[in-house]
Amino acid sequence: MSWMWWIAGILVLLAIGYGGYRLLPVLGGRLSKGERETMERKESVRYAGRKFDNLIPTSMAMGPATTIAVMIDFMKGGPRRQPKETLAAEPVDMARFLSDERPQAIWFGHSTFLLRFEGKTLLVDPMLGRAPSPFPAIGGKRFSGQPPLAPEELPPLDAVLITHDHYDHLDYGTVRQIKDKVGRFFVPYGVRAHLIRWGVAPDKIEEMGWWDTVSWNGLTLACTPARHFSGRRGVDRNATLWCSWAIRGRDTNVFCSGDSGYGPHFKEIGERFGPFDAALVECGQYDPRWEAIHMMPEMTVQAHLDVRAKLLIPIHWGAFTLAVHDWTDPVERAAAAARKLGVTMATPRIGQVLAFGAPEEAAQPWWR
Repeated sequence: MSWMWWIAGILVLLAIGYGGYRLLPVLGGRLSKGERETMERKESVRYAGRKFDNLIPTSMAMGPATTIAVMIDFMKGGPRRQPKETLAAEPVDMARFLSDERPQAIWFGHSTFLLRFEGKTLLVDPMLGRAPSPFPAIGGKRFSGQPPLAPEELPPLDAVLITHDHYDHLDYGTVRQIKDKVGRFFVPYGVRAHLIRWGVAPDKIEEMGWWDTVSWNGLTLACTPARHFSGRRGVDRNATLWCSWAIRGRDTNVFCSGDSGYGPHFKEIGERFGPFDAALVECGQYDPRWEAIHMMPEMTVQAHLDVRAKLLIPIHWGAFTLAVHDWTDPVERAAAAARKLGVTMATPRIGQVLAFGAPEEAAQPWWR
């Protein structure tokens, strides 16, 4: 139930107050004084006073009345905030996925997906856990019960890309289980400290700031801006950077939005790195009260147009209840906006292999 999130948050703060940071590795790592001083000299990010900042003013503050209203809305619950029955995940034919030369992706629900193109296998936002919480037993549960693949069932991964350190995008248990099969981790500034604490070898981690690019194994990876925030411990908001990713290959280009409110950065990303064959864009867990950090579904479609992508794949929905809207609202609203604007949108089932060039294979409204 949604009220469990509030209990989980209180427990995190209590754990920190009693020295829990040292006892609970799930809370992640912290930047050293030297690392913070290095961040202050970086030109690719806005960092001051131990905090990163967005490119444009982005308020996350809610007055007492609004905060109480949000808490009441969460505690009241709703009959359609999650599916009535456990969602069925498609069985994954990994041998076919790895041998198919077409650019393709497997969506795991929410924002985790596996990319395969030009001979590379990349996992984005490794979260294959039961619940996006430091205390999974009380953090709600995944709509599909289990992801279509357990961490140990994943193939060797050329790279893992992380957009930010929130629990629904970066899972301690998943990282611990996959770290030895990953060639390289690409992360925004500060997230490196989490991975090192969790046993990832420092020389396997590439840390980047906004607009930084790196050439790697025939691909160009660009760490691009997002409009969001970060934090895992309740007292560390914005201590690490958040981002989106532009992945450019010889013949295929892919954009991954991460979490973001709508803003002019999407158009600039399109101008610098577009066009894209596919854009996996946040669509879900929104509310007018926090629109600045989670865009509304109609904005998802506009962001897709801004980055100049051929195919839109909505993500950040279909796995967890993190807002008060019905669980199908994001995809229904995005689909309506896409039809109105002539945008090609694919909505794969959880675990379905989607070839970017065959969106019609994932055009059915399976959630109805």
